[in-house]
Amino acid sequence: MVRAVPERDAACAIAHAAAVVGDWWSLLLLRETARGRHRFDELQHELDISRKVLTERLNHLVESGILEKVPYQQGPVRYEYRLTGTGRALLPVLVSMQDWADRWLLGDGSLTASADEHSAEAHRVHGLPGSRLPRMSLPVHTGGELDPVDGRASATVLFCYPATGRPSPLPEGWSDIPGTVGCTLENRLFRDAYGDFTAAGVAVRGISTQRPDEQRVFAGAEDIPFPLLSDVDARLSAALRLPTFRAGQALRLKRAVLVLDRERTVRHVQFPVSDIPAAVATALREGRLVASVNASVNASASASG
Repeated sequence: MVRAVPERDAACAIAHAAAVVGDWWSLLLLRETARGRHRFDELQHELDISRKVLTERLNHLVESGILEKVPYQQGPVRYEYRLTGTGRALLPVLVSMQDWADRWLLGDGSLTASADEHSAEAHRVHGLPGSRLPRMSLPVHTGGELDPVDGRASATVLFCYPATGRPSPLPEGWSDIPGTVGCTLENRLFRDAYGDFTAAGVAVRGISTQRPDEQRVFAGAEDIPFPLLSDVDARLSAALRLPTFRAGQALRLKRAVLVLDRERTVRHVQFPVSDIPAAVATALREGRLVASVNASVNASASASG
């Protein structure tokens, strides 16, 4: 049940936050709505929660301003539950909890930008194929916001990287963290192969948690032809439960490569990434495969029509 904040903690922000999202079910509902599950029945199915408890928790999160009810059907009226701006502001907290548990509860406490292939993080990422990325837009280095999935392309490659050293210096001890080195190389390799990707109908997006203005300086210096998206607010990280690590007092994405089709479905993942040139070559091969499947489906639909 939702707990009231006692008078002795009336000025304690931690106590107030815990009263809103400190409950097990409330946190899991935050996780699932971030992943794109918005309807009562799909939330109940995913969480295996009783209808009574689910109704109570949803009402609480709506009353607290974390979720809002949005009608999606008339006669009878049915609602979806979507994150408000207040709710989206909690996503970095959710991802920080995941990061802490990955390192200290499911891992051995080591600080790393990579992962063992048998780790919980790897298991999570390798379970992504077949899932769909919710519709969203992220800040882009050219200004404004952009959908991570290019709806005009037959496939989209998203490559996540920790951070580049330009324009801001990297945190002290950065190169001592396994898996951090190689972000500039990775961007350059995707840049050099960009013509092959576009010829195959495959879009490319680079993603880090750096600010768009930092990405803009880097893109200009390196002549990056594709969009660099900023996940500084952890929307993509929360939606796909992507692995992160903390360095320089900031959450950073671990290196991973995903291929999605036009319908936003994840078709291929690479994680952990230890051989960057091989990962770029694999992304091109898998992107071409997804694009060719999409072309075949379109040809069949045209023929039948």
